[in-house]
Amino acid sequence: MDTMKLDPDSWDLVLNASGNMALAHDPDSQAQDAASEIRLFQGELWYNTDRGIPYWQEILGRLPSTPLMKAKFTAAALLVPGVTEARCFIESLSDRTVLGQVQITNNTGGIAGAGF
Repeated sequence: MDTMKLDPDSWDLVLNASGNMALAHDPDSQAQDAASEIRLFQGELWYNTDRGIPYWQEILGRLPSTPLMKAKFTAAALLVPGVTEARCFIESLSDRTVLGQVQITNNTGGIAGAGF
């Protein structure tokens, strides 16, 4: 499924050569959607407040283990339709910021990654 392409650094919309909003296609769109799921705080999605990572409840202000965060991030990535496998890599934990990458495999065997 297509989605609006986001700039990997600013997480803002990207324009194509014609000046229109660029689209990301599978599996890149699924990887981007998985990264969006990982960025989602639990309670932030107004139509399904159960969805999202429990950042306030279990991560922020605490010293969570890397395996706990990876497990939460992987579970969130697997909520994206068509994603059959997900692997999360945490690149840095500093200044209360988690940077990493999610790599997904979709139901057609496509593989893609996106930063979070």
